[in-house]
Amino acid sequence: MKKYNRIFICAVMAIVFTASCGSPEHQQTQASDMAATGGMTDTEDMTGTGSITHTDNMAGTGNIANTDNMTGTGNIANTDNMTGTGNIANTDNMAGTDNKTDTDNVTAITGDKAEFAEVPMSRVTVHDPSVVYDNGTYYIFGSHMAWAKSTDLQNWERFTTNINTEYEELFGAEWESWCKTDSNPELKGNLWAPDVIYNEKMGKYCMYMSVNGDDWNSVIVMLTADQIEGPYEYGGPVVYSGFDAGKKHPADLTDVYRVLGEGTDLTRYQSTTNTKLNAIDPCLTYDEDGNLWMSFGSWFGGIYQLKLDEETGLRDYHTTYETIPNESDAYYGHKIAGGFGVSGEGSFLIHSGGYYYLFLSYGGLTATGGYQIRVFRSEDINGPYVDEAGNPAVYQKPSNNLYTNIGVRLMGSYDWTGSREIRVAQGHNSAYVTEDGQIFLIYHSRFAGGKYGIDEAHEVRVQQLFINKNGWLTAAPYEYAGETISDTGYPMEEMCGEYEYIVHTPTSYYRKSGKDYIGIEQAVRITLQEDGSVTGELSGSWSYKEGSANMSVTIDGITYEGVFLKMPSEQLFEDENERKVVMTFTAIGGNIAVWGSK
Repeated sequence: MKKYNRIFICAVMAIVFTASCGSPEHQQTQASDMAATGGMTDTEDMTGTGSITHTDNMAGTGNIANTDNMTGTGNIANTDNMTGTGNIANTDNMAGTDNKTDTDNVTAITGDKAEFAEVPMSRVTVHDPSVVYDNGTYYIFGSHMAWAKSTDLQNWERFTTNINTEYEELFGAEWESWCKTDSNPELKGNLWAPDVIYNEKMGKYCMYMSVNGDDWNSVIVMLTADQIEGPYEYGGPVVYSGFDAGKKHPADLTDVYRVLGEGTDLTRYQSTTNTKLNAIDPCLTYDEDGNLWMSFGSWFGGIYQLKLDEETGLRDYHTTYETIPNESDAYYGHKIAGGFGVSGEGSFLIHSGGYYYLFLSYGGLTATGGYQIRVFRSEDINGPYVDEAGNPAVYQKPSNNLYTNIGVRLMGSYDWTGSREIRVAQGHNSAYVTEDGQIFLIYHSRFAGGKYGIDEAHEVRVQQLFINKNGWLTAAPYEYAGETISDTGYPMEEMCGEYEYIVHTPTSYYRKSGKDYIGIEQAVRITLQEDGSVTGELSGSWSYKEGSANMSVTIDGITYEGVFLKMPSEQLFEDENERKVVMTFTAIGGNIAVWGSK
């Protein structure tokens, strides 16, 4: 931005900052109905294509698009074991979306009345990004063999491994014997949501890949490598799904009878309201005792967790489990979430501050499918996991959980002055806890109205997470731009003042209703007064803890606990790399997240 333009903007901001609290009317839109669903799409390396590729385990779904390496594609379908989800879309490696430079290291530019920062961003499209840190670099591994890396969580670049060219050799055995069907003949579009972890006992990087079948006949396969970027070698299968005692998907092609015994009744594994699930979306976690666990599953029968053998990286056959409804299963292990056909996938676990935090993605993954991140916690890695209100992550009956306040929803779709885009369907996240305790949330997001002319375009976004005084995670209001939270708190004059205020209503999500789109939360204006009162369009009180960033705000009888954080906003200026630095707050209360931004 030219100097005279910056002076002009700062002058305008000075006028705004000294104005009264009066502001245009703002409204908050909440969800009312769930959109009907239609047919799914998954395209790879396509140019000018149409028609259907394949569908998976769908009941009442439709128009679910999942496009890979796409240039001018059309109507290509791939569904992900979803029931009643709607218009589910996933675009990877799209023309014109990778390495988009918005801008590196935050450099403050201070005007008379406003502070600015140079924040370069290079964008990538990696669906279902799973993060791992190695020797100063953050790596994300995603569906459809999309990988990227960054040293600062802001500027990403794509890379390839031998998997991109050798996937048929690496996954061909399980694909040909278990997953491939006439209705689902291509392996390339069925490599989903891997997770990578360094196994210290093996001295190897272990990748766990979902190899998807279209009738729940899926398998998670492990690969190993000496270096994180490969080359990767075949390790073996870890867990299967979709098996039966008949000829369709015979269990004797799996390890099921090895675990359960020959002739075991497999009836429950054919019921989607009982134990039938899709063995995809692995997450690998070491517990505090050094035991290695893998959570997995998608929708239907729920999310389970198995103990692995650290010596092999595969299933620990010496650890056994009882079959107890809604608690555990002899083959799948501990049940930690979901069940009874409810939505939920992409489980991810971290440990911090004495708790294991479980992230789940509810809803369908398209822009209008209601995809969203919910969080639960437990003191034990195998649960029980509960939200702030004490609701368990494991369901006891069928439910459309897009319309429930079960699980703390980290963020919805919203629009305020600090926005340069309206993010929707944020989900399938991973998270990373640094050695000094910083927590980063990494997820993919779609956008209201699409991006780059693609309705279902998606990109990776990163936001910091903080633990409030009650031990709950709350997300920074803007994407990570190198900011750090103050260890000693902020001056009164920085905390006080007028804020835009967003409530992330758990049951609201972006979708079409008639001719209009609804579900985008709008900000209201409040002022945090020096006397501890909250005035403006809402009223209440606020407080802070001396010598720390901790704060609380009480509005409409609900007290939200969180932190103040000074950081660059995402407001768009003439120079897209220039960002205004503002005071914000983020808090959780009543199982609901709220944000404020000056």
